[in-house]
Amino acid sequence: MSDSKPLLMVVDDNEDILFNLKLILEASDYNIITAISGKTALKMLLTLEKVPDIIISDIMMPVMNGYEFFAAVSSNSKLSRIPFLFLTAKSTPEDIRLGKMLGVDDYITKPFKKEDLLASISGKIARYKKSNQIDEEIKQIFSSLNIEMHPSIINKDQPSLCLLMVYWDDVAGPILKQSYPSEENCTLSINTIGKQLFHAATSIYGHDKITKAQSILLNIENIDKKGYLFFDSFPDKNERYGEKQYMLSVIAPILTYFDSLKIRELLKEVSEKIKTKQNWEIKEYWEKILELMSARSPTLNPQ
Repeated sequence: MSDSKPLLMVVDDNEDILFNLKLILEASDYNIITAISGKTALKMLLTLEKVPDIIISDIMMPVMNGYEFFAAVSSNSKLSRIPFLFLTAKSTPEDIRLGKMLGVDDYITKPFKKEDLLASISGKIARYKKSNQIDEEIKQIFSSLNIEMHPSIINKDQPSLCLLMVYWDDVAGPILKQSYPSEENCTLSINTIGKQLFHAATSIYGHDKITKAQSILLNIENIDKKGYLFFDSFPDKNERYGEKQYMLSVIAPILTYFDSLKIRELLKEVSEKIKTKQNWEIKEYWEKILELMSARSPTLNPQ
């Protein structure tokens, strides 16, 4: 098995489907590991030296179904950022709603076209690698800074969660426009961190493509936090790139891939209000995100 090839985990209780998927993916230059149930897959993940670059899972499986497997992976700090792709025949209204929440890259129904599957896998792995690059960029930037950690005055029963909005200015660079809690009430030097997160992302993607990145889940190792960045823009002829670029970001002690999917929907809602010049209250959306985080699925451990 070549370490230079992306590693994919495929989980399906139908061994014929599992075998065919393995052939298709290996022919496309991927390393493949397989499991016939979510329970088996979780045990394997907890013992692997190298975590997969993506997990592809069926939903209807005995003992631990795909949703339960997804919840368990998302609840494990070592595994929570691995991109996840559901490949399933389920098509009830409830499943379709979940698919829309997850997005087209996260939910593919059977029968599927080989080209669609490979394109989805390729896109998710590319974004995963970009986020890892940004992790390293942030680590280097923050190592050179003296970032002050304010004492927390947030209720001890609430996560130390910060929501911020940063605009790009052609002269001044990133400018913090809003944050909640405010800088003095947050556990982080949010102004410095917000600017550096924007800088790190643009250094990897480039300004002309940053809004196409849309969202990135990060591990901010230097301050022992996770970050979720959502980029967007609206037309502005006065700007160098013909658009006003901005970043909405959530920073918290724990942010799983599953959390990011739910947060993405809220930040898309905020972004639409920004682009259409509607009023929005940052505290209101901080509270909504806090509620989502408080409702996180419990960890499931294999027996």
